[in-house]
Amino acid sequence: MDPRYNPFAPGAGTPPPELSGRDEILERSSIALHRIAAGRVARSLVLYGLRGVGKTVLLYKVRELAESEGYLPVVIEAPEERSLAAILGPALRTALIKMSKVKQTKEALGDVLQTAKGALASFVRAAKIKFDDIEVNIDFEAEEGLADSGDFERDLTDLLVSVGESAKSFGKPVVLVIDEMQYVPESQLASLITALHRANQRQLPITLVGAGLPQLLAQMGHAKSYAERLFEFVSIGALNHDAAIQAIRVPLEQESAEIEPAAIEEIIKQTRGYPYFVQEWGKHVWDIAQSSPIKLQDVVDASDVALSELDESFFRVRFDRLTPTEKRYMRAMAELGEGPHRSSDISDKLGKTASSVAPIRARLIQKGMIYSPSHGDTAFTVPLFGGFMKRVMPELT
Repeated sequence: MDPRYNPFAPGAGTPPPELSGRDEILERSSIALHRIAAGRVARSLVLYGLRGVGKTVLLYKVRELAESEGYLPVVIEAPEERSLAAILGPALRTALIKMSKVKQTKEALGDVLQTAKGALASFVRAAKIKFDDIEVNIDFEAEEGLADSGDFERDLTDLLVSVGESAKSFGKPVVLVIDEMQYVPESQLASLITALHRANQRQLPITLVGAGLPQLLAQMGHAKSYAERLFEFVSIGALNHDAAIQAIRVPLEQESAEIEPAAIEEIIKQTRGYPYFVQEWGKHVWDIAQSSPIKLQDVVDASDVALSELDESFFRVRFDRLTPTEKRYMRAMAELGEGPHRSSDISDKLGKTASSVAPIRARLIQKGMIYSPSHGDTAFTVPLFGGFMKRVMPELT
């Protein structure tokens, strides 16, 4: 079939042609944003789940929703080994500039916007002393005595409260949209939670919609014990059977193509309903099929190509970040099967004590490769990664 009209769109954060099975999550996001805009209390949302479940796509949709309502989304991806101050400062600067450029609100904002700008300038100046990765220069005049104490938690609280006060005068909420939150260092995560808590107590229209890997729940709980009351944690998993069928069938129907039920079931079996993999299989099945309707054999023929593509891109890019000892730990996990696995079983498979491999496990969690679904258990954060480990390392040596 003509690849020019292939409807499937595998990619990092690329919106699928049919976003099925996520309506309830988007509705919850919409309700929270509208409540905050109306001055009512609503908990911030945190989406969590494995790689490839579509967390980034959902954040993109929340951003679209915020922009359509005239809100101010502050979009951030938290990279590894970067401070929160380094990524938050430039994003908030953009939001404050957008406020100041709306002519009809200049007089209404008045001093409160200048205070927020001054708080941001003070915050960045103080943070530069604490963190060595801040490169942005904020061209606002600093507000002496506000967000400049050098205590990151206090300064971030001053800053978000000041931005929230501006948002209140502006009449539209500021929405912090933060992806990959598991990479925010725990102490800085604690400061962010405290700052949002203070703004929430004052019913200021500034909120968070974040996303991260499953370990984010434990990280936020360790950072602040009251995090579970301040945030609504939403688990994002594989698509259920009906939603997976819709994600496959609807894009094909939009291109006037059909697919046999047995072929759909084989795609779901191979992908286990994970949205990214559904898109990957759909792309290759379309390219291999000679005509509509797509048949079961087309899916069987495409599966080897899809796995090869994943091996060389989606899986490989993560595998190449690992040290030899980390790769061996992951291979031992794969040897044990699907998982999750007891950490002691993994160390036994490696022929070592649990305490001796604990630092390796900790590094893999920090890199976002594994997580602990419950105490003493370990699982991959990337679906189907065990199969890849067996293909790339046929023997546990």
